[in-house]
Amino acid sequence: MTSKILRALVYVGAILTALVLAGIVGYILINGIPHLKPSLFEWNYTSENVSLMPALIDTILMALLALALSVPTGVGAAIYLVEYARSSSRFVRAVRMTAETLQGIPSIIYGLFGLLFFTTMLGWGLSLISGACTLAIMVLPVVMRTTEEALLAVPESYKQGGFALGAGHVRTIFRCVLPSALPGIVGGVLLALGRCVGEVAALLFTAGTVAQIPDFGGQGIFAIFDSCRTLAVHMYVLASEGLHMDETYATAVVLLILIVILNMGANFAAKRLKRGM
Repeated sequence: MTSKILRALVYVGAILTALVLAGIVGYILINGIPHLKPSLFEWNYTSENVSLMPALIDTILMALLALALSVPTGVGAAIYLVEYARSSSRFVRAVRMTAETLQGIPSIIYGLFGLLFFTTMLGWGLSLISGACTLAIMVLPVVMRTTEEALLAVPESYKQGGFALGAGHVRTIFRCVLPSALPGIVGGVLLALGRCVGEVAALLFTAGTVAQIPDFGGQGIFAIFDSCRTLAVHMYVLASEGLHMDETYATAVVLLILIVILNMGANFAAKRLKRGM
């Protein structure tokens, strides 16, 4: 009887979660799809068309740059903690506690840190690189902790098999351990990606709200110092003004579709990478 009651509670919780998700997504689609129009996808933003195209490009650039900074660092740190460092050392315990603490810090604190350090102290101003570095620091603990848990879940026999075949430690990690832990690593990357795409507070203080695409064609790599806005910031600005609520819902639909596409792309890339390993 107890087992049946607990199973029923699990089903009820799953159904309620699915209903809440369906309600949110349905509300966004119902209010946003009718207002999708060609003017929202024009290349330049004006006060008349409030185009989301610059914000869409900036979102992709911001997310990719933040992940390029955080994923190698987080995965490398997790490999060191699991495969090389002694689990009983004070250093490992301190790093894990720090990572868990950083995951709970509000994003506005990261935004203030980015404003003081990247924007002011380093002199980068409100720019793409300032926002990306701030996001990289925000998602680094997520990537590191999820990768660490994925590596710890790999059976010890996998490593023993690699050593038995004459492979060195590094080769065993990259050929035996990482392929098995790849689904967990991808899960952490997807969580980081979702936070990068949906972040607002931190980017207001570091990337700014200028609706423009960085001019890489004219400035080259120095365009990373241009101010920009992401889709989430674009939605916040439009909603704050209260003049373009229909376009705000339409932007939410595009943001939702973008997240789905990025998640599918990450899963596809992980599967191809796993086959290659």
